[in-house]
Amino acid sequence: MSIWELILAFVVVVLMLVALLANVLVLLCFLYSADIRKQVPGLFILNLTFCNLLMAVSSMPLTLAGIIYKSQPGGDPICQAVGFLETFLTTNSMLSMAALSIDRWIAVVFPLSYHSKMRYRDAALILSYTWLHSVSFPIVAASLSWVGFHHLYASCTLYNKRPEDRTQFMIFTGVFHGSSMLPIPKWIFSKSLNIMRQTLVCKYCLDVRERCLEEQKRRRQRATKKISTFIGTFILCFAPYVITRLVELSSVVHINSHWGIISKCLAYSKAVSDPFVYSLLRHQYKKTWKDIINKILKRSSINSSALTSESHNPNISQLNE
Repeated sequence: MSIWELILAFVVVVLMLVALLANVLVLLCFLYSADIRKQVPGLFILNLTFCNLLMAVSSMPLTLAGIIYKSQPGGDPICQAVGFLETFLTTNSMLSMAALSIDRWIAVVFPLSYHSKMRYRDAALILSYTWLHSVSFPIVAASLSWVGFHHLYASCTLYNKRPEDRTQFMIFTGVFHGSSMLPIPKWIFSKSLNIMRQTLVCKYCLDVRERCLEEQKRRRQRATKKISTFIGTFILCFAPYVITRLVELSSVVHINSHWGIISKCLAYSKAVSDPFVYSLLRHQYKKTWKDIINKILKRSSINSSALTSESHNPNISQLNE
């Protein structure tokens, strides 16, 4: 292995471990906190978390093996199954982000009627569509044998080996990655910000206009920060990989294999950034995992103090014997 391959393998290992740790922590917060489970966005975050966890335990390890051995890891059935799963998980996570965007858009534009417009039933319907839409792409790709090991990315992913299917595969890949870039979340957040700027000063705040204007300013700043973080991480993670896939189809520009793997690692980094962007950096999640840590430390402290008192009390020791 060259020094570049060693570095890329190390990067994949780090991404895999951090993605597992961060997403497991989100899952623990969801299971521990009843307040998080009651919130509609929690369902979308839970779905996104499962997608990221499955990506970390299926696609990332095979990419690591592909980098190390420079060949397809396992047999064709395993690689095709992982490629199918990766295509499904990528689409599903994108649509989960879109669902979170729609949820935030409704919360900003209709704050007073949000709970009546976005209920658990509505969230379940959105997730049902997300799964149906996501599974359609890998089913089409698998039925046309467009899933396999791609040496450029050292991954089991979308790949066409038949030159006669080149045009159809180009159209399919363009539709798939065009939908995966999802301009919808960006439009929704931008629209939310514009509407919020125009409507936050409510009619009944005329007597306390300065207070309302100050609140408007704070909310606008928070929304701008969230929008910028969302769009920035999304573009940073996926744009290089999607652009590389589309350029690859043109057969005009030669793409270095190291860059192909780097772009794939950037796409994998979304599974690392998602827990922080949507969950762990939020106040409610930070409070929850701090409560979990304090509870664990408190139990260990109680156990250690009990053992200490037992060692200093001979009567207790004799009774235990």
